[in-house]
Amino acid sequence: MHPSVTETGERLRQLRLVGVLFAAPFLVGSAAIQLLSGLLGLGGTLAVVSAGFGLFWMLAALVLTTGRRMVAEALGLVLAGTAIALLISVAGGAASPLTVLVGALAIETFFVARSRRAVLAGTLAAAAALVAGGVLAAGSSISAIASAPSAAQWIAPLLYGITLAVRVSRLWLREEASAPERSDDFIEEHMDALVLHLTRSGDVISASPQAARLLNVRSDILLGTGFFERLHVADRVTYLCALSAPSTEAHQRRVSVRLRMPLEDGGARAPGYRRFGIEFLAGRMADTVIAIVRDENDKAELEAQIVTARETARAARLESERLMAAVSHELRTPLNAILGFSDTLLTEIFGRFSDERQRDYVRLIHQAGGHLLSVVNATLEVSKVESGTYVLHPEAFSFAEAVEASLALTAAQAEERSIAIKAKIGDDVGVVFCDRRVVQQVLINLLSNAVKFTPSGGKIVIAAERAGDRIDFSVSDTGVGIAAEDLQRIGQPFMQIRNEATRHVEGTGLGLALVKGLVGLQGGGLTIDSAPGEGTRVSVSLPVTGSVKKGETSRATVPAIDEEWHDEDYRKTA
Repeated sequence: MHPSVTETGERLRQLRLVGVLFAAPFLVGSAAIQLLSGLLGLGGTLAVVSAGFGLFWMLAALVLTTGRRMVAEALGLVLAGTAIALLISVAGGAASPLTVLVGALAIETFFVARSRRAVLAGTLAAAAALVAGGVLAAGSSISAIASAPSAAQWIAPLLYGITLAVRVSRLWLREEASAPERSDDFIEEHMDALVLHLTRSGDVISASPQAARLLNVRSDILLGTGFFERLHVADRVTYLCALSAPSTEAHQRRVSVRLRMPLEDGGARAPGYRRFGIEFLAGRMADTVIAIVRDENDKAELEAQIVTARETARAARLESERLMAAVSHELRTPLNAILGFSDTLLTEIFGRFSDERQRDYVRLIHQAGGHLLSVVNATLEVSKVESGTYVLHPEAFSFAEAVEASLALTAAQAEERSIAIKAKIGDDVGVVFCDRRVVQQVLINLLSNAVKFTPSGGKIVIAAERAGDRIDFSVSDTGVGIAAEDLQRIGQPFMQIRNEATRHVEGTGLGLALVKGLVGLQGGGLTIDSAPGEGTRVSVSLPVTGSVKKGETSRATVPAIDEEWHDEDYRKTA
């Protein structure tokens, strides 16, 4: 068929029309040879029959080369009606058995067009041929050469009846067998994807009309190797591997490829390659594959934008961390000088103060410098953890000794506020294997927070026990506690909870953020239980055998202490 005819129904109609135009001369020619051989001789009869063949086949060629069926249908109906009318007139008029052939006009028009309008046109043509044949038979010029009706004239109608019966039976069987295919064709034509039927070697057997919308090409261009030639060279191996894989390996396979696109009408989209996703399914026939092609260019562009945004955010975060680390390093040098000189002045080795207020001022300078240095150090530690540059140095050490060292650094603050600190270290804890510096930093930060937020006369409990290859320890206090809505924000850098109970407490909001990062860096888990007026308990679970990989997390098992928490609204797991 002509390549411009892409709609399946139209292609089938034109195929039926071409078939009728090719077969009609044989029917008309057989009757003409029977009637005209005695009148025109063999040579004249063959000339007339050849002219009929030429006319009918010219119309068939017109359909095949131009795709314009309407002209060929009209001319074919007129030509067939004229030929049958002449045959009836030469056969002796309406009494001849050849008058049965007028029914072929209505039957064949319905066979080609499959519509009521076609049946009406065929019936009118049959009536006109019958009337014209009778009128011509009554004329003196035709009646002089016309033969009398005979039984032999039934040969052509009988031959047509036999061929019609064979066609009807084959058509009925074919439609029964191909009903699923027609259903599939209907689905393929209306789905939002291009459907290809291929061989295992990659040749396209058929392509759905969606090729015009998705690829901006006619579906017949994709037949054979047409689709493969449009693939990007770098994607052809992947495509062929997915196509040729045995169906036993995967019933359905998906690949993403790039297909060459032509320039669209009006230049709405520039030519080039676009991203398409292909799903391969096993075909109904052996050694055939069904490929469903969908446009994924928008998805690819969105993924590229997401990757770009992530890289931009990552670069901005790294730049911010580098800036913070650089500023912190620059602050350390003058801060150490301030702390050193103020500490020297307090010793009065260069002379006593003339005024006691001078000593107080130097002490304030030393305290402020120490506080600022602790903030800088905490900022550096958080920056290292977040940027992934914090280096762990695991070693074997006594956990009880690490607790004692941490208590020594916070005991003075607790004594000033009359806060009792009690340690409950299980006998089975013993020696652990992890980064001692990290463990002590976690303990110091948790103890410092507990002391800050526990009123005078309160108590703090450190509990620890062994749980297989992990150690579970907690720091609990009887302090002001944290509300449920505030608990969700705990652990973010520079996040501080400000209310009436905590406004007197100084801090930067880096302590718990650093604890969270250090615990996660060692593959541990962190749980915070707190309630306003009841206190806070921070529980940590760490792998301590050296067998747990970095990044592995686990929810902390809460060690047994003086009291249990029951309200799940006041719990956060980090």
